[in-house]
Amino acid sequence: MTIDPHDTGLLPHQPGVYKFFNSHNKLIYVGKAKDLRKRVKSYFTAKQNQSLKTRKLISEINHIEIIVTPSEFDALLLENNLIKAHQPRYNILLKDDKSFPFICVSNERFPRIYATRQVNKNKGTYYGPYTSVVAMNNVLELVHRLYTLRTCTYNLSEKNIKAGKYKVCLEYHIGNCRGPCAGKQEEASYLADLEQAVQIIKGNLAVPREYFKQQMQAAAKELRFEEAQQAKEKLQLLERFYAKTIVINPRLGNLHILTATTDGDTVFVNYMLVNQGAVIQSLTKTLKNKLDLAMPELLAAVVPQLISLNDQEKMTLLSNYSIAGMPENITVVVPKIGDKRKLVEMSLKNAYSLKKQHKSKPEAAKTKQLYALEQLQKDLSLTTLPEHIECFDNSNLQGSQPVASMVCFKNGVPSKQDYRKFNIKTVSGPDDFASMQEIVTRRYRRLLEEEADLPDLIVIDGGKGQLNAAVKALKELGIYGQIPLIGIAKKLEEIYLPDDPLPLHISKKSSSLKLLQRIRDEAHRFAITFHRQKRSSTINTKLQELPGIGAHTADKLLTAFRSVKKIKQASQEELANVVGKAKAAIIVQAIKKGSI
Repeated sequence: MTIDPHDTGLLPHQPGVYKFFNSHNKLIYVGKAKDLRKRVKSYFTAKQNQSLKTRKLISEINHIEIIVTPSEFDALLLENNLIKAHQPRYNILLKDDKSFPFICVSNERFPRIYATRQVNKNKGTYYGPYTSVVAMNNVLELVHRLYTLRTCTYNLSEKNIKAGKYKVCLEYHIGNCRGPCAGKQEEASYLADLEQAVQIIKGNLAVPREYFKQQMQAAAKELRFEEAQQAKEKLQLLERFYAKTIVINPRLGNLHILTATTDGDTVFVNYMLVNQGAVIQSLTKTLKNKLDLAMPELLAAVVPQLISLNDQEKMTLLSNYSIAGMPENITVVVPKIGDKRKLVEMSLKNAYSLKKQHKSKPEAAKTKQLYALEQLQKDLSLTTLPEHIECFDNSNLQGSQPVASMVCFKNGVPSKQDYRKFNIKTVSGPDDFASMQEIVTRRYRRLLEEEADLPDLIVIDGGKGQLNAAVKALKELGIYGQIPLIGIAKKLEEIYLPDDPLPLHISKKSSSLKLLQRIRDEAHRFAITFHRQKRSSTINTKLQELPGIGAHTADKLLTAFRSVKKIKQASQEELANVVGKAKAAIIVQAIKKGSI
């Protein structure tokens, strides 16, 4: 159902998900609601209490789509799936957000246990999500070392096994599998092992520990010492794995902990999973509070991204905030004392630690950039620290449509608002030297006229020829000698200085050379991007000049064939597959006449 923002009164009083789209039909926000009409209407009626960011979101809404769900819980799940799939601009997203992995126990005969990021309940039972791939792999490794479960993907139906369709593989010969594919292991025996493995995946190590202990004692009593030793080794493996977990109190049972702290609009979140009193997962992430939400509301948006809600089992969530809007199966507790409070404090310590790192990063980066600038000053024998550096580069395709770029770095980082693009006006044909002279002249004539600050260092992407062209430009402007000027050649990364026939070689490991390379590469990227945009625009215009060919058709052709050259090389049939027979005939005729 799609509606206009002015028609929110038409929405139903039912639970569901609402999607906000901008004028470009791009999804910018996804939300859930217990009552769709009340929730969506509140965006457009309670403006006096809204933050600037929320008002900005509302100003961009062009139309709204809704999906009605059977319950608020279903709306929560659907909202989470849509956010992960579309990554809307205004939604709360974990940094580097992606689907967390699960462990799947397949529902086939002789079930397999494997890791996956795709959840399809028709294929099996899923456990997770695991916030740490390492933790998940440790569990899988333990399971496969303790139990001889198959890893192949064969269809082990009774019919296939009886027909002798499969033969045992290397896994059987090295003792990792007991060969159910060839009828060497009964299904009941396999399922008994599988049941033990599932207990480990659930975090319940007590059951398999007791099983191996009894197996060891029984084998020893009957003087089957080799079997007793094998059971003992598996028991020791379980004990070592258990020792790696942080045990708080086995009586606590299974808990989820979610805590947060803020620094401006950056939020630092820690999530922990406790099973039988042991911390078996921990994840700390940053996220942006894009709509200035209150912390309880913000954490409610994060919960589905961290905790699997698919099975609707009752669970307890500990936090340092009273999280609002949780489904009925989740009980939120803000503990004040005892072991539960200790768990919340442990989780908060992780969030605080990430906050501290986040604060120290800019200082560390500043120190690194300052060191590179100081090293560059030393290597080039500059009188002042090159805090303001400008770099020039040319771009053309066999002399056609020549363009150039200038990028600006201030204090060792890009200052993108100071980047400039140049269309070459006075040069025809592939003349890089004359083009360089033109753009350097234009850039610094403009700065002189505006009485703006000149850079501390000018970098030219090229060798002696390009550098001499820039020297000539500065001499004509009467500022040669006022600004240090160098050229950097790509092949050997040689640094050329004016009036010096021999290049300067800076150590490849030097931070100063790495900074120059970064600046040069950025200028090259910016010039190439500008040239591609201009070329694409020109090609598009040429195509649109043909009768019956509009902007949409031109875009389809360029998307399919990438260039005019490939359009010319394409057969009429290939063109017809993209734009239809009539338009293909027009294009072929234009190619024959030389119009394209």
